[in-house]
Amino acid sequence: MAGEGEAKTLEETPTWAVAAVCFFLILISIFIEHLLHLLAKYFNKKRRKYLIQALYKIKTELMLLGFISLLLTVLEKPVANICIPKSAGETFLPCGGVDSSDWSEEEAKCAEQGQASLLSREGMRQLQYLIFVLASFHCISSIFTFGLGMAKMRRWESWEAETRTLDYQFATDPRRFQLSHQTPFGKRHLRYWYENSVLRWPACFLGQFYGSVSKVDYLTLRHGFIMAHFDQDNSFDFQKYIRRALDKDFGVLVGISFWIWMFSISFIFFNAHKFYSHYWLPFIPLLMLLLVGTKLQAIITLMCLDSHDKSLVVEGTILVRPSDHFFWFGRPKLLLHLIQFILFQNSFQLAFFTWTWYKFGFRSCFHRRTEDIVITLGMGLLVHFLCGYVTLPLYALVTQMGSSMRTAVFTENVVEGLKRWRAKARQNLKISHSARPSLDASVDPSLSIDTSPSFSLSASYSIDPIRPLDRDHVTTEVIDEAKHNDEQPGEPKRNDSFEGFNVSNAAPATEKQSARFINTWQL
Repeated sequence: MAGEGEAKTLEETPTWAVAAVCFFLILISIFIEHLLHLLAKYFNKKRRKYLIQALYKIKTELMLLGFISLLLTVLEKPVANICIPKSAGETFLPCGGVDSSDWSEEEAKCAEQGQASLLSREGMRQLQYLIFVLASFHCISSIFTFGLGMAKMRRWESWEAETRTLDYQFATDPRRFQLSHQTPFGKRHLRYWYENSVLRWPACFLGQFYGSVSKVDYLTLRHGFIMAHFDQDNSFDFQKYIRRALDKDFGVLVGISFWIWMFSISFIFFNAHKFYSHYWLPFIPLLMLLLVGTKLQAIITLMCLDSHDKSLVVEGTILVRPSDHFFWFGRPKLLLHLIQFILFQNSFQLAFFTWTWYKFGFRSCFHRRTEDIVITLGMGLLVHFLCGYVTLPLYALVTQMGSSMRTAVFTENVVEGLKRWRAKARQNLKISHSARPSLDASVDPSLSIDTSPSFSLSASYSIDPIRPLDRDHVTTEVIDEAKHNDEQPGEPKRNDSFEGFNVSNAAPATEKQSARFINTWQL
């Protein structure tokens, strides 16, 4: 029997009590698993497969954090038995002192040797609470930020519908000539403070808050994207393409990479009392977020200035030219990783504040004064709001203006059809190599082996079907169609080959067009 004041073990606990606790724990786990399954079915019904992938990534991250918590439980006693020099155990303390009134058995054992325990058993248990709170905050904050951004981007649907009206077609008619600074986009970005290299950055910093992602910016960037990749195909739904691309990027935002874990460990290290981290650490995510938003706003301005320098007179409206050189180090994806880092670090700080509040009280040594609490909570909530409502929609629009076109340009039906065609084409190629004398008899007539291994998306671009379609971007290749037609004057384009394949069939505005494309190629 346990002595008075000692905790009871399972040997002294009724079996019905243990069974009841296990039953409720399993019931809660099954309930959460069922909710995630229903959510995946809902995303599948809405044809948003990238959100399903993000949901599985969230489950993977939760399993990883759960495994870390399990390791802490298993290694609780071995770690507590590790003794370190007493001088090292009294450095970098978060509260500036050591309370030795309630030592555990392992701590007392190390103290008898003139040393200190590396991490007490109680500290290991508290660390498990921190991991649980961190996992909860990271998931909730990521979903909140993504939902806030999608709510603001809902207005883009009406802007996209306006591009199919006669008024918009008349305003962008290439037969109408006007000066670039007279266009709505030019009036917005061709101002003195934007043209000045010194005043441009402060103006862009303020511009991300006032009228961020205006209707003029959306329509102009949409026009430049379509002209660069689709050759005036106004039937392309740019808003749905951005939504699919952002769904895929959300899977990156909810992930936790190795270098983000390293920065989180450094956050724990600098939480020592001597660094006064509560005065400067909460401002790091905010400063990084403002820098990213300023850069995104500056990219729109630089594209306008670039088009203005190349042509003072425009046909219809200003034509911006997508290019990677507007982004840092020519990598648009770098901005996404910065936003991922900002969200996780901000979630970590809010989780750390909640954990210290729960375990040590509201007025603990971690937050002695009211200013500490106001700074931590104020900066945390402000960063999440700005990231979701300002930076994320701006990122979703501007990062589409890189040199490459992302695979999200295809609808899910088209992607699956192209994958099946690729697998069937490889199978037929193997058959043709195994029976080369009777090539015509062994190859399925539905697939033409005589055609080129790349099929044209438009008059200007083509895609290599041998490369996997699940990459982040589609490699584009400029093709001189007139020269190609001159070289083959006697071969008209056929509808049953991949020559002259228009992207309006690859990324149709409706699912009926996608099904018609797949049936055409007998996939």
